Amino acid sequence: MAVHDQCKLKFQELKAKRNHRFIVFKIDEKIQQVTVEKVGSPEETYDDFTNSLPPNECRYAVFDFDFTTDENCQKSKIFFIAWSPDTSRVRSKMLYASSKDRFKRELDGIQVELQATDPSEMSLDIVKGRAL
Repeated sequence: MAVHDQCKLKFQELKAKRNHRFIVFKIDEKIQQVTVEKVGSPEETYDDFTNSLPPNECRYAVFDFDFTTDENCQKSKIFFIAWSPDTSRVRSKMLYASSKDRFKRELDGIQVELQATDPSEMSLDIVKGRAL
């Protein structure tokens, strides 16, 4: 599975410059390549992010999550989310599952990984819990 240069470029911008809140990646099955589907601006919220994931198709995504620790410190963690809804095609689920680790290695700096098959598995509470 090839990874488009744009994927790494946008991820570096999110990580280093913090000029994106999230990035949604899609596998283009015709050319067997991971491409950038959507980039969220820093003002966008977690709800904007979850709403940009299609309900019946798999995606990879990264989300820059800002939070405050119990000691009142501002922090952020970069989440990698493997979105694989139960309603998506079996072939698509297999393709995303088999290429996930290789794709993740291309994105240096991911701190937390989440697998989700429905929105409740990546609720804001779960993300907060994994971040702390």
